[in-house]
Amino acid sequence: MGSKRIRYRRAAAAVAAGALPCLAFPAPALWWFAYVALVPWMLLLRSAPTGRRAALEGWLGGAGFIVAVHHWLLPSLHVFLLPLAALVGLLWIPWALLVREFLGGVPDPGRAAAALLLVPAGWLLSELARSWQGLGGPWGLLGASQWQVPPALQLASVGGVWLVSLLVVAVNCGLVLLIAVPGARVPAVAGVTGCVVLTGAVWLWVPRPEVSGALRVAVVQPGLVADGPDSTDQRFAAGERLTRALAGQRVDLVVWGESSVGADLAGRPDLAGRLAALSAEVGAPLLVNVDARRPAGPVAPAAAAPDAAAFSAPVAAAASTADGGIYKSSVLVGPRGPTGDRYDKMRLVPFGEYIPARSLLGWATSVGKAAGEDRRRGAEPVLMNLPGRPGVRIGPLVCFESAFPDMSRRLTRDGAALLIAQSATSSFQRSWAPAQHASLAALRAAEDGRPMVHATLTGISAVYGPSGERVGGALPTSARTARVYEVPLARGSTYYVRFGDWPVGACLALLAVYCAAEGARSLGLRKPAPAPEPTTPPARTARG
Repeated sequence: MGSKRIRYRRAAAAVAAGALPCLAFPAPALWWFAYVALVPWMLLLRSAPTGRRAALEGWLGGAGFIVAVHHWLLPSLHVFLLPLAALVGLLWIPWALLVREFLGGVPDPGRAAAALLLVPAGWLLSELARSWQGLGGPWGLLGASQWQVPPALQLASVGGVWLVSLLVVAVNCGLVLLIAVPGARVPAVAGVTGCVVLTGAVWLWVPRPEVSGALRVAVVQPGLVADGPDSTDQRFAAGERLTRALAGQRVDLVVWGESSVGADLAGRPDLAGRLAALSAEVGAPLLVNVDARRPAGPVAPAAAAPDAAAFSAPVAAAASTADGGIYKSSVLVGPRGPTGDRYDKMRLVPFGEYIPARSLLGWATSVGKAAGEDRRRGAEPVLMNLPGRPGVRIGPLVCFESAFPDMSRRLTRDGAALLIAQSATSSFQRSWAPAQHASLAALRAAEDGRPMVHATLTGISAVYGPSGERVGGALPTSARTARVYEVPLARGSTYYVRFGDWPVGACLALLAVYCAAEGARSLGLRKPAPAPEPTTPPARTARG
């Protein structure tokens, strides 16, 4: 009975310990806590009596982490969040086994030094796996908790958010060795010191983006609108009213949030005309976001204005065919109407915008605010030429696409000078979601060496410079306003843009070498049994 009680207590402790790192993320934003947050969980795992027990506690801790970081989804997913967390929590089992293998018992200095490499690599493996869009995407990566720490942002410019996660886990690992394994203090201190030295070297010697000019970008945040049959019209009118107040402020671009236009502009020429008149009045193009059903049938490209070279990128000559589905699209509108530049969202939010395996999981619509109909996906990223600023191109993303490092990196490699994320978190106003979402733009800006605008309907809207530094003040969820930001542009390329996710590749290679060595060692221990000696019949002796 006593052993069963101990197992239950350890299981509860694993869930609680796994949830602890959530305090490092916004809204609490205790960024420093990330460097100690994993210590209780790792101490529990290293003391697991068996590998099976360590796997169980790794799974429970992973599920606790997912629930804690995504708890604001409960109003939408309700109880469905729990099985989802249980599924994703399985990804921490390999990491838990590595913790027990290298930190359990009394590791010698060699095993302790290996732990400082392999345990962070195992953690990164779980982050990489759950970054697949079908599992919810890369929300809550441990390195993202350091979005407001300049040295960490500089590390992100070298190896992306992945490199920051690795160093955070390595520091936690070193602290576990210092606490629990007195004989491993030398490698522990050396490992933590190495993390500090690497961060300092990157901070001192890796070049910052070279600032080259600026853009005056206005963010329009209309605030909450009561749900109802005319809510989309009210939101459009609020955005129109706030934008009109920008006249005379010499703005280069006006950005509206996600789902700021509730009807396809091809089917509502009156809305397109109002946006065009607004652009002419303000003296700047508008980047709006259309969340609407697109008319089915052949769709010709938008007609370009006579001075199209100044207003839009080349438009494909071939007509496309729309399937009548619902798209979320970033659309650039000038004084003569839509310029022809349109980006359709490619990565959709599971359950919020589509239901994976709807034939099996469609019942989720009856217990939460899951998508009643799957939205359609875009085919490819799009760069838009900014009217009036020759050579300046903007790269739009929609909603949680700002969580994916590869998407903003692709836009930067293709020539984006300004990254823009259009978002809406109105369903989660009084939760941690708006602050968490806004913080991701700082990571993307630092990784790519390009400024990023995070524009929302209801807050938090924020702008970050090419090193991830905040530009101006953020617009809180209580704000209903339009604000102009002086956004610095930058030249050059970061190491992350050039070399991509090299920390991920290095960790996968390291884990592969470890697995191969373990496999060879296990085969070596299984020595074949010696072959039996040949038997011969006894010789017969002739007797006289």
